[in-house]
Amino acid sequence: MTDSLIIREIKEGNTDLYADLMNRYHRKVLAFIYHMLRNSQLELLAEDLCAETFYKAYRSLHTFREAEASFSTWLYTIARNTVLSELRKQRSLQVSLDEDNSIVPEAPKELTPEYTALRNEKVQLVREAINNLPEKQRSAIILREYDQLDYQEIANQLGQTVSSVKSLLFRARTSIKCQMEGYITDPGLKG
Repeated sequence: MTDSLIIREIKEGNTDLYADLMNRYHRKVLAFIYHMLRNSQLELLAEDLCAETFYKAYRSLHTFREAEASFSTWLYTIARNTVLSELRKQRSLQVSLDEDNSIVPEAPKELTPEYTALRNEKVQLVREAINNLPEKQRSAIILREYDQLDYQEIANQLGQTVSSVKSLLFRARTSIKCQMEGYITDPGLKG
């Protein structure tokens, strides 16, 4: 059954079918939210924000218009806005986004502590670089690099054209590269 048919049935009163939509998109929406939150070390909120996203979508389903966007695009927009709202709320509570409270997977025991420390530092710098991106660039890079979506899927999720997505990704990668330049290039080697 397509999303359109399920939504039509739900709007006609068969609300039990909403569980089918949730099952269809839960994993992808949760992964999207988790990756948006990783940069702020708020990953533990991902499941709650995912549930909030589906609740908001259910409450607003009567406003959904197929002609304007696909259900998945509409749902990802709600998810993105829910995360951004939570991040604003966390910032207003003056939670430091600079502290890394996340759990970093352990490196194999044969690796030196120096290698592990440098790798963890690089991971944190990449997170900060992604977090510094404008919202559309950040969403595009997360969908591409973490969720492994192709350009068309990203375009559908963000309500953009494929060429716009390519442009967003190019600008995001360029910005990340510039932010990482000081880390990658040893300043002592410059003339």
